[in-house]
Amino acid sequence: MSPTLRATDWYSERYRSVVFRHVSLLIAGSIATDHLMTFGGKFADSLVVEQLDKLSVSFLVDDLEIRRGGVAANMCFGMGQLGLRPVLVGAAGEDFADYRSWLERHGVDCGHVRISDSQHTARFVCTTDPTGAQIASFYPGAMSEARLIELGPIAARVGEPEYVLIGADDPDGMLRHTDECRQRGYPFIADPSQQLAFSGGELIRKLIDGAAILFSNEYESAMIEQKTGWSPEEILERVGIQVTTLGKDGARILRAGEEPIELHAAKNVTAVEPTGVGDAFRAGFLAAMAWHVGLERAAQVGCVLAAYVVETVGTQEYSFTPAEFLARIEESYGPDAAEDVAPHLKRLG
Repeated sequence: MSPTLRATDWYSERYRSVVFRHVSLLIAGSIATDHLMTFGGKFADSLVVEQLDKLSVSFLVDDLEIRRGGVAANMCFGMGQLGLRPVLVGAAGEDFADYRSWLERHGVDCGHVRISDSQHTARFVCTTDPTGAQIASFYPGAMSEARLIELGPIAARVGEPEYVLIGADDPDGMLRHTDECRQRGYPFIADPSQQLAFSGGELIRKLIDGAAILFSNEYESAMIEQKTGWSPEEILERVGIQVTTLGKDGARILRAGEEPIELHAAKNVTAVEPTGVGDAFRAGFLAAMAWHVGLERAAQVGCVLAAYVVETVGTQEYSFTPAEFLARIEESYGPDAAEDVAPHLKRLG
């Protein structure tokens, strides 16, 4: 069966059954830490343009923040906050122990993370000055070993997945997971996000063709069209559902032959820092799919969870009570939405 037919069959047959039973999820993608520092002066004052080929400078920083991150870990944390137990699939180093403990305390199954015996967990190191100028480095480290992870043995232990989300990661690892999902018949969710900028059209086509769901933001959607050469209609012929986040304007859900579902973002949000907002939306969306409340409710739950992230500094620093979350659902989307979501939030109490 072709990938396109799989996507169509998934929507017409599997979705109608999925919404009435439990959804098990494998979340594959990056696991990383961010080391963020602040320099009180200006980088420009320490740089001699004529001597940049001999550059050798150091900066005394004012503070250091170490934040947990990585798209797969962020999504798993969000789903854990909503009562699910997602399976994290990715590669990390031996320095992952504290991070593992944090995630497991918040409901994430980390039993299938590959631990490298030679490389550290992926790390982003960035120093920012008061003008917003940054000097940064990204060390992929153990992330490159994601290509060595096989999904079959994981599924044999936790049960055949209803979905495998394949997020930004080592490109060869993303391709391997996508190919394995097709071979084994696992419905997969394509979420290439940050890797789109570094990928050619051929790789992107392989990553999204036949996906049950395609996640992207508005800019990424345009990039997918440009790099693949596919029109919006051709993309919808190749995926079951296309979910596009629109930032402060909410989200849009498209399905071939169906009316679009469009909704506004959560109300009364005080934005502080946007990093990780897209990951939180995905976490909320997939959690609500597991609750069997339908696509529109899924997007609404995603928007509310995203609001918590944008209101905090750090991708996994937010918290809420079931009552608080339900109140924001009702405030933003009305009493009917709250009534549908309430039974699932009460389980967290």
